[in-house]
Amino acid sequence: MTSPTYKLTRFKDKVIAIDGPAGSGKSTTAKILAARLGYRYLDTGAMYRALTWFALNHGVQPTEAERLRVLAEQVSIEFANRDGANRVSINGQDVTDQIRRPEVTAHVSQVSAHPGVRRAMVVKQQELGKGGNIVAEGRDTTTVVFPDADIKVYLDAAVQTRAERRLIDMARLGVASTLDEQVADIKRRDEFDSERKHSPLRRAKDAYVIETTHKTIEEQVEAILTLLKSVLK
Repeated sequence: MTSPTYKLTRFKDKVIAIDGPAGSGKSTTAKILAARLGYRYLDTGAMYRALTWFALNHGVQPTEAERLRVLAEQVSIEFANRDGANRVSINGQDVTDQIRRPEVTAHVSQVSAHPGVRRAMVVKQQELGKGGNIVAEGRDTTTVVFPDADIKVYLDAAVQTRAERRLIDMARLGVASTLDEQVADIKRRDEFDSERKHSPLRRAKDAYVIETTHKTIEEQVEAILTLLKSVLK
C-alpha cells in the first residue's frame, strides 16, 4: 500500500527543521517525511561527513582548523535523488556510502566543531534552504541553521535504543561492531556535541520534542505529520 503524499496549501513553502542526537532517527524520518510532503530533503550531517571524508583523503587532519575552513568554503556538496535514494556528492564524486564508514564517524564531530567549518557549512545549508519546501535535519538545524523554521522538531531516544539502531546501520554497511562499542560511541558523540563551544547540540526552546525510543520510523513520521496538521493552519 502506497503512503499518501501531502501537498496541501498550508504545507507550501515551509521549512521543517529536525534536530536530535545520533541514532534518534533523524535521517530516515526526515527523508520519508520529505517524500510524503513532496519536499526536498537536506541532510546537514551528511555535509559534515562528506567534508570529513574529503579531508581525510587529502591529508588534512581533523585538528587542522584553518585548512578545514578553507576546504569547507571551497568544496561543492550536492544532493540528488536517484532511484528513490538520497545521494551525496562532493566535488562531483558520489560519497554516499563512504561517509558512513567508521573512520569518518570517528572524526566527524571533531571536524564539525571548528567554528570556521560550521560558519562555511551554515552558509551552504541556508542557501540550499532558500524558498522552503524543505525538510532539514542535523544537530543544530533548529538553533543555528534555520532558527526561524516554520516547525522545529527535536527527536530523542534512550542511549541503548540509539546504539541498537547504529549497530544495524553498521551491519548493513558490512562493518563488524558490538552493541557495547556503539553505546560507548553514542555517549562519546553526545558529550562532544553537547559540550562543544560553537553550535552545541541543544533543544530549541520552541521545538516540539518527540520521544522515539518505542516508536518505529513510520510512527515517527506519522507523529510529525500529525503535529504539522495541528500547527500549520
